[in-house]
Amino acid sequence: MEKTIMFKAIDRSGTYTVKFDEAMKKFGTDDLLPLWVADMDLASPLCVQEAMQKRAAHPLYGYTVYPDRYFEAIVGWVKKRFAWEVKREWIVPCYGVVPSINFAIEAYSKKGDGILIQTPLYPPFASSVRHRNRKLLDNTLVYEDGVYSIDFEDFEQKAKEASLFLLCSPHNPTGRVWHKDELERIIDICIVHNVLIVSDEIHADIVYDKIHHIIGSFEAIHDRCVILNAPSKTFNVAGLNTSYAIIPDDGLRRRYIVEQNRSGITNGNPFGIEALISAYEDGESWLEELKKYLKGNMVYVRSFLDAHSFPIRAVPVEATFLMWLDCKGMGLIQEELVDFFVYQAKLGLNDGLSFGKAGEGFMRLNAGTSREVLEDALQRLLLAYEGRN
Repeated sequence: MEKTIMFKAIDRSGTYTVKFDEAMKKFGTDDLLPLWVADMDLASPLCVQEAMQKRAAHPLYGYTVYPDRYFEAIVGWVKKRFAWEVKREWIVPCYGVVPSINFAIEAYSKKGDGILIQTPLYPPFASSVRHRNRKLLDNTLVYEDGVYSIDFEDFEQKAKEASLFLLCSPHNPTGRVWHKDELERIIDICIVHNVLIVSDEIHADIVYDKIHHIIGSFEAIHDRCVILNAPSKTFNVAGLNTSYAIIPDDGLRRRYIVEQNRSGITNGNPFGIEALISAYEDGESWLEELKKYLKGNMVYVRSFLDAHSFPIRAVPVEATFLMWLDCKGMGLIQEELVDFFVYQAKLGLNDGLSFGKAGEGFMRLNAGTSREVLEDALQRLLLAYEGRN
């Protein structure tokens, strides 16, 4: 059980962190407040810190296998959090969700095959498809009255050309949690058109007022799905490169393992293994407190934007610690919008256009930080906006 939890931003200088140390390369300046790459500025839970310290105290860090406790921790977590009974043999330890997407593309499709995605979308989905010489099929999400939904008529048309559907659930960057009936309709279409579903569910633990349904929990799709997950986002351990795939079908699992082994990634990260076990065994109470804090951050940002009559609106967030900002009311082309944030507001956010054409007019803000940092960010935004008018 965690002690009293105080969430505050941690000074990350000197730790070679992408968010801060890559700011100059990303934005052309480091004179800004970075709120971009999707990890948090908040400390990992004490249980994880203690497990890491205990392992670090042992003076050898050699090749490491995945112990029984690793698999048991995943089985227990998925059952406890999502009411899904996963069999141990379905679990394949991996190095990261993005590498796993690439392994799945190689395992289940061939060059020239169509692969379906839904933009705006986390950029590595589209780049993985292109780099593997597959045909990108985009079922662009419908944005209406501040809410995103699926165009199922278009989805079915695109599914006719697809071998794979890369699902992002919950969705990054829009923060949508797909409803059960939406997932059932996706499954029905994919079964009819013989499309395999590869689902990135790395943000599944950070869902606020909705229920997250893991795609694999629908038995109808068991023989045609691969679920990818990790403790990375939830417990802020992305740098440990530890993830896993859940693949119920024996044949699909064997094909995936062949591709992963071809990459040369076979052994585990000793610190990643300890982090996953400790987080999944002892981190649940911390996670519940984290979700309350993050939800408060989302409410604070939305309230601030509304109170100051900004021509910027935050799309309602159902999951993740990422906020998708609709900046179309600014009346700027995308290059001008990015320059406004970087050089006038001195804020480093993700360019919405990097998430696909459907992200034009948007920016993504990482709210996984302290309230004080967000207050600073919004004051910068206010001053920059007032300076333009």
